[in-house]
Amino acid sequence: MTTLHFPENFLWGGAIAANQAEGAYLEDGKGLTVVDLLPTGKKRFDMMRGYIDSLTPQPGEFYPAHEAIDFYHRYAEDIALFAEMGFKALRVSISWARIFPTGEDAVPNEAGLAFYDRLFDELLNYNIEPVVTLAHFDVPVHLIEKYGSWRNRKLVGLFETYARTVLERYRHKVKYWMTFNEINMLLHLPFLGAGLVFKEGDNVKQIQYQAAHHQLVASALAVKACHELIPDAQIGCMLAAGSFYPYTCNPEDVYQGMKKDRESYFFIDVQSRGEYPGYARRFFRDHQLDIVMEPEDTEILKRNTVDYIGFSYYSSRTTSTDPEVIKNMTAGNVFGSVSNPYLSASEWGWTIDPKGFRITANQLHDRYQKPLFVVENGLGAADEPADDGTIQDDYRIDYLQQHLAEMREAIEDGVEIIGYTSWGPIDIVSASSGEMRKRYGYIYTDRDNEGNGSLERSRKKSFDWYKKVIASNGSDLGL
Repeated sequence: MTTLHFPENFLWGGAIAANQAEGAYLEDGKGLTVVDLLPTGKKRFDMMRGYIDSLTPQPGEFYPAHEAIDFYHRYAEDIALFAEMGFKALRVSISWARIFPTGEDAVPNEAGLAFYDRLFDELLNYNIEPVVTLAHFDVPVHLIEKYGSWRNRKLVGLFETYARTVLERYRHKVKYWMTFNEINMLLHLPFLGAGLVFKEGDNVKQIQYQAAHHQLVASALAVKACHELIPDAQIGCMLAAGSFYPYTCNPEDVYQGMKKDRESYFFIDVQSRGEYPGYARRFFRDHQLDIVMEPEDTEILKRNTVDYIGFSYYSSRTTSTDPEVIKNMTAGNVFGSVSNPYLSASEWGWTIDPKGFRITANQLHDRYQKPLFVVENGLGAADEPADDGTIQDDYRIDYLQQHLAEMREAIEDGVEIIGYTSWGPIDIVSASSGEMRKRYGYIYTDRDNEGNGSLERSRKKSFDWYKKVIASNGSDLGL
């Protein structure tokens, strides 16, 4: 294979989220947030979809986010390991409820602000660029109880206050920001994505798209604040990406694929172009959805578009209109996909499609003509230490080699990509299943699904592989 070169100053690194890594869920004044209410087990998925019995943790349940991997206390140790790999960037999120425990406190929580000061300072000591997401599956529970979360316009102003507070505080430390993580997840796991709780008889679509409008306006106001407060910073949006392939060349399948893609593109169309696309307005009419918009919203959205498109890519998806084909759905992926006969899948049923990475990157760049930032990509697998303690995760190296090779091809195609932060460079709690067994990291965390283990960190085989990739700026993928 041709030797690969990536752009100079390419931001190699990894990505984690506060709710999956920090733990310390009520420490130093932090309030409850959505993931603090999600236990392991069968109830978890229904709860993520918005069917919640209680907004307080229940006795007898195990909540993996409460301790997670204790990054809150161990961040210096972990950052030293990231620096050993040569990271140029680390994507993290700020927990809204660490800064404003109820979401509407009169003053921010200084202990929470100080924690992120320490975290960013530690990164900068190693010349690692912080890439910061303002909301990564994170709504203070008080705002769900009092206002119904993002269904209520009140959250727009509260989020703007939070965004301005942290943008001002870290203006000299953080130059790359994102507003909402995987904003399209609101349509698939609405409690996880937006803190939405449904009652019997609710018009779920109406609530989802009204909440989406509020998040889109809040995102635009955060962009406005960032541009005012940190003129040399860049702020982007973030999409859970992965193209939908039509199962056949039947025009009905092709059109269905386009519709499924648009479910996700809708959010980024607004954030990148500054207005609602025609197909979205038709969707609202066809489904009798009355989205309440304030007169100033049109101007807010138009004037405050994002600087770049952040996206996650794990797999492509396939769709069909044939009832017999639809019966053959793959397990594991929240987006739903019929099985693609040309592709293999991970242990969790996620289709493995490196070429789809190149396709998705090209489609996003063609559509928006803005820089892209790959902020999540990786393979979840059940890594098992050998008798000598080593972890030979060649399957992960293979997955990443193939995907990085296709990313380079996308760059050769003319796609502008700022950087690549692979998901979970250290093993963290799975967002979807709450498991520790589903591991993505180059660094092993000694913890199991029941919360047992020393939390000790150890290097996997992929640790040294990724170190070589970064040192060679992608020219040595080990292929």
